[in-house]
Amino acid sequence: MRIVSGKYKGRIFRPSGKIPARPTTDFAKENLFNILENQCELQGAEALDLFAGTGNISFEFISRGCARVTAVEKGSRQIQFIHRVMKTLEIDNLKVIKKDVFRFIDAHPGTFDIIFADPPYQMEGREQLPELIVESQLLSPGGVFILEHDKHLTLPDTTNLSDQRKYGTVHFSFFSAPSKNHPS
Repeated sequence: MRIVSGKYKGRIFRPSGKIPARPTTDFAKENLFNILENQCELQGAEALDLFAGTGNISFEFISRGCARVTAVEKGSRQIQFIHRVMKTLEIDNLKVIKKDVFRFIDAHPGTFDIIFADPPYQMEGREQLPELIVESQLLSPGGVFILEHDKHLTLPDTTNLSDQRKYGTVHFSFFSAPSKNHPS
C-alpha cells in the first residue's frame, strides 16, 4: 500500500498477508483522487471510508488535507493495521470504528462531504449502498459518494448517478447528494 500524493506521498506500508483485503490499486486510486480534486475541495473536508480494509483510501484522504476522516471496518486485523499506520504517521484526525457498515449507516448521526465505499465484490446487497447512503442523509448537500465495484455489479436506476469510470478491473460510480430543494 502506497500513499500516492499529499503530505505522506511515497510512504509505503505492507499489510500482513493474513489481512483479507483487496486494496484499491495505485493506478485507480491516483485517478480517483484526480477526479475528486476537480469535483470537490478535499482541504478541510470530512470524509467517510466504508469497508476501510487496510485504510488505503483513508490515509490518502488524510494525506491530501481532509480535516477529519472516519473509517468503518469490522475486521480486527485490518483495524490493528490501520492503528499501526496511524501511530507511525502520528495521525490524530482519523477515527476508526469497528462496526458492520450497514449498521453504521442505519445508526450514525452527522454528515460527510465525501463518502467512499469499497465493499467486497461478491457481497450481497452492495448495489443498494447508493440508495442507503442517500436515505440515511449521511452525505452533505453538494457532497459526493463513490462506490468502487467490479464490472458485474448492476446498479439500480438512480437520478443521483453523476459519473462512472473504469481503471483496469476497478470501476468507480459517483453519486451526487440530492439538493435541499429537490429531495429524492
